[in-house]
Amino acid sequence: MPLQFEEMAEENVIEAHLSGKLGGEDYERFTPEVERMINKGGKIRMLTDMHDFHGWDARGLWEEFKLDVRHAKDLERLAVVGEKKWQQWMARICQPFTDAKIRYFDHSQMEQARSWIRNN
Repeated sequence: MPLQFEEMAEENVIEAHLSGKLGGEDYERFTPEVERMINKGGKIRMLTDMHDFHGWDARGLWEEFKLDVRHAKDLERLAVVGEKKWQQWMARICQPFTDAKIRYFDHSQMEQARSWIRNN
């Protein structure tokens, strides 16, 4: 499964694990969960772990764009954990489009990413 996610013990933290190529069907499961968390507690924090991730198909990219635009102000922090330069670059490109604090971490820094996403 290219997208797996879990709500962490902290009410406003979600951890998403991406691999392979994401499609629209992945967002049919993921988007309602993100919106449920937002409706329950306001701003959320997300750790996005990209391992062997190859991007999106056309529908997946469209669904990602819609989710990002609709909830740009609902994201407080985003930790991007990756293994490729383009993933690091993508984390920087996203910054002007949201009020969220965004930070890139290498896979070897997973625990630092988890700590950063939870702390104020």
